[in-house]
Amino acid sequence: MPPKSKSVAQRVADTYDRTVFTRADLRVVGMSGREITDAVRRGHLIRVRRDRYLRTSANPEVIEAVRIGGRLSCLSLLKTLGVFVHRCSKTHVFVEPGTSRIRPGDPQHVVVHWNAVADAEAPLHAASLMDAVRQSMRCQAPRAALATLDSLAHHGVLTREQIDEVLLALPSRFRALARLVDASAASGPETYVRLLLRSLGVDFETQVQLPGVGRVDFLVDGWLIIECDSREFHEGWGKQVEDRRRDIAAARLGYVTIRPLATEILRDDSTVRDMLQGVISTLGPRFTA
Repeated sequence: MPPKSKSVAQRVADTYDRTVFTRADLRVVGMSGREITDAVRRGHLIRVRRDRYLRTSANPEVIEAVRIGGRLSCLSLLKTLGVFVHRCSKTHVFVEPGTSRIRPGDPQHVVVHWNAVADAEAPLHAASLMDAVRQSMRCQAPRAALATLDSLAHHGVLTREQIDEVLLALPSRFRALARLVDASAASGPETYVRLLLRSLGVDFETQVQLPGVGRVDFLVDGWLIIECDSREFHEGWGKQVEDRRRDIAAARLGYVTIRPLATEILRDDSTVRDMLQGVISTLGPRFTA
């Protein structure tokens, strides 16, 4: 059996575990200067810049962030934690203003943030979670930003009060997101579909339990089931067999099930919106008459 993936809570704990050490830290645990030098030479520690040592098992993006002179932050940190972000092709690094000896990375692969809030209690390798979320709101389109907030709430990483605190520290245009946050969204595509359904003006429920079927992502107008499949959450033939069994069980109860692909939902919402509107317009009268 494949190894069980870590929960977001476990990833948070692992990510914020002590990763970067100063020379003084290593001396406190009993290492002499010669032993520190030997540990680096033997590959047991990595020295990435002056007075910064990391375990060899450290996340490569963390290593790059510390090498630059900052902390992993924004979309990169959230992705590492298992929180949904739509796109993150570069390493996002927070550098405190006034930091000396900065080694800026390749702009094609690194984004350096200078305007983030610095939490004095943040570890040497990662920005505080609140700071990372705050910055991520600025680096994403509104729908993607809302999907990130939904993910944070769904996994219990931040409370609603903490999410409100994050948004209150941002320009007023971000505050409208607060009333749209829904912790029932188990994936980014679910957030996108929820927004599409709101735009269509239909009645819908999320995470509905149906007898003999189980929990479905959306139930629209009491007859249409929408399941937001994605590669991350629906892998393997066994899962496909289970999904087909559920679809047949739902059909026997009088429901229609559709499964738009996550790639379509996240890439081109107009195509999915037209598809949903077409299905509802064509079949809706038969089920709601």
